[in-house]
Amino acid sequence: MNAKTVLPAVAMTAVSMVLTLAVVVMWLGTAVPWPVALVVGLGIDGGWLATLAYERRLAAQGDHSRIVTAVGWSFGLLAAGVLVAHALTVDHSPAAWLAVSWLPIAAKALWLVHGLWKRTALTPTALDAIQGIQQEARDEAAVARARLRAEAATEETRLAAVTQAGARVARVQATTAQTLSRAWSTLETARKGEGTGRALTSVTAPVTPGVTARWELPTWGPTEPVAALEAGPALPDATLDALVDQIRHSQTPPLSYREMATRFRAAGHSASEVRLRAAWKRVAA
Repeated sequence: MNAKTVLPAVAMTAVSMVLTLAVVVMWLGTAVPWPVALVVGLGIDGGWLATLAYERRLAAQGDHSRIVTAVGWSFGLLAAGVLVAHALTVDHSPAAWLAVSWLPIAAKALWLVHGLWKRTALTPTALDAIQGIQQEARDEAAVARARLRAEAATEETRLAAVTQAGARVARVQATTAQTLSRAWSTLETARKGEGTGRALTSVTAPVTPGVTARWELPTWGPTEPVAALEAGPALPDATLDALVDQIRHSQTPPLSYREMATRFRAAGHSASEVRLRAAWKRVAA
C-alpha cells in the first residue's frame, strides 16, 4: 500500500532532477564551461534531494521542521524557475519546455501526499476492527429497520381488524334499531287502531265489568323490583279504590301506576295485578 504513493513521488522527483540538470547544462553551457554548469545543476538537484531525505527522516520519527520544509520547497521552486526561464529564452519549442516546467512542484506535492498517507495509515488489524464495527452497526441498523417495519405492519393489521369489527358492530346496531323501530311502529299502530279497543273490551269485560279497557305500551328504562304477592283476604273494590287513591296522592305530583303498585304491596296489601290495575284506572278516571 505504501508503494502506491511513494513510487509516483520517486519517479516524478527523478524526472524533475534529470530535466533540471539538463536544462542547467544547456542553458549555462554557452556562458560558462560545461563542468561549471554541471556542478550548478548537481548542486540544485543535490540540495533538493538532501532536504527531501531529511524531511522523510523527520517524518519517519514523527517529527516535523518548518525550516527544512521551506528549504525543500525553495529548491523545488528554484528548479521550476530554471525550467520556466529556459522555456522563455529558448528559440525552438518553448511550449514543450513550459509543459514540463511544473514537474518539480508536482514532485513536491506528491511527497506531501505521501506524508499525509503515512500519517493516516492504519495497520491491517485496526482496519479489520473498523470494518467489523461498521458491519456491526449496519447489521443493527438493518435489524432495527426490519423491527420497525414489522411493528408498523402489525399495528396496521390490528387497526384494520378493529375498524372492521367496529363497522360490523355499527351495522348490527343499525339493523337492530331499525327492527325495533318497525316493531314499535307496529305496536303503536295496533294500539291506535279501531279494532284494538273492541278486542280489549271483549277480553276484559268479563273480568272488570264497567271498566273501559286501555292498552298502554311498555316503558323502556330501569325497572324496580316488585314485592312478592302474599296470600290474604281479597279487598273489596271500594277499599281497594280508597287505598289506591290514597297512595297515588301521597306525593305531589301524583305517583305513577308502577310506583303506586310498589308502595301498595310494600305496605302489606294484597291484590291481583288485574284488580289493582282496574282500581288504578277507576281512580285515575
